[in-house]
Amino acid sequence: MTYEERLQNVSVLGAAGKMGSGILLLTAVEMADLSLKPENKDKSFVLNAIDIDPAGLSGLMKYMREQVRKVAEKKTVWLRKAYADRDDLVENYDIIDEYIFDVLNIVRPVTSMEAAHKSTLIFEAVSENRALKVKLLSGIDQNNSNKPWYFTNTSSVPINLIESEAGLDGRILGFNFYNPPAVQRLVELITTEKTSEEAIEFAHEYAGKLKKIIVPSNDHAGFIGNGHFMRDALHGMKEAEALAANKNIPLYKAIYIINKVTQDYLVRPMGIFQLIDYVGIDVVQFILNVMNPFNADEDLHHELLDKMMEQGVKGGQYSSGAQKDGFLKYKGGKIVAVWDVHKQHYVEVETFQSECEEMMGSMPTSKVAWKDLLRNKQKDDLLLQFFNDLKASDELGAILAVKYGKRSKEIGEKLVKDLVAEKIDHVNTVMLTGFYHAYGPVNNFFD
Repeated sequence: MTYEERLQNVSVLGAAGKMGSGILLLTAVEMADLSLKPENKDKSFVLNAIDIDPAGLSGLMKYMREQVRKVAEKKTVWLRKAYADRDDLVENYDIIDEYIFDVLNIVRPVTSMEAAHKSTLIFEAVSENRALKVKLLSGIDQNNSNKPWYFTNTSSVPINLIESEAGLDGRILGFNFYNPPAVQRLVELITTEKTSEEAIEFAHEYAGKLKKIIVPSNDHAGFIGNGHFMRDALHGMKEAEALAANKNIPLYKAIYIINKVTQDYLVRPMGIFQLIDYVGIDVVQFILNVMNPFNADEDLHHELLDKMMEQGVKGGQYSSGAQKDGFLKYKGGKIVAVWDVHKQHYVEVETFQSECEEMMGSMPTSKVAWKDLLRNKQKDDLLLQFFNDLKASDELGAILAVKYGKRSKEIGEKLVKDLVAEKIDHVNTVMLTGFYHAYGPVNNFFD
């Protein structure tokens, strides 16, 4: 089966979700572009958008229309060539409208799994629930005579378990997009000993067409991305509790300090508690629970997450993409308060900010900002100077940052030692590309 043939009938499970909608958009555009090639004019292309939520599917089609317009506006030159035989399409806006129609005409929003029974490629983007994934995929496979390939977007569940329990025999691989799929360039590719070479080749070709960067990960729960992030998050929570106890301060102040240290001192786009909120406290807790049984040498659990869940504070994002309140409270994208787990209410940052910043002490004059480094050719030299100054400082913020940087490096090195990642470059690429860090965790800055 050729690349084009494999993409003639595709299904996305969980299409109305945060990840599924992005996967649907990317795939719909790729399928539409294939359909516009002269040699494919007489072929049909069908993309089933499957989700149990009818309202979600309705919102999905509005999202698709808006996003496809943006895509079309960026490639009007190509579209003019694709529609060169259409004398009725003269102005750019006519061509753009026609392209939007063609893309959306491929998509079939449905709530029934039966739509996937004729597909040759199925993307699975439901929740990180192994039993649910197995149930859905095995159910489809028992009713689909095409022996389809399954690309699961799981970021934590071992692929070999889904493969064996669903009886898929080499027809499944992990194709883990990063959030949001339409923007993030990284994809983690996870295979098993049985995975078809043909499926792997297709995955690389498909990723190439989407201009994605593939990083291979071995089939270990959490893979590279969550393998690092989850342990990094656990370290942040442990450091906050230790700081609160050692300095005799409320935990919410310690959370504020650790979040600021991990963002400003470690030069990251978000502090660790803000990142946990962004992913979702409930999601982080769930993923840790998935990973924990597969890591006998460590306890991947923290009771602070349990307390937040018990108190109904979950973080995450609204359908608009706006941040929900979690460990931190947000207003206009800014952090304005921190959750007090003991008194169960938010404490305004302005009431304690100066005290925390005095405790952290002054940053070295060589300090650098994350956004200023992204395209700076002297990035490594600037970071080395700054981190060397941090290591020479006896200020609390600097001490916490250096300790955190060293722990982050240890986590990355252990992923290679434990054969989760094949090499250090893969760990660094995931954190640089998937998490937008300014530098990889395994570096010479924190030797």
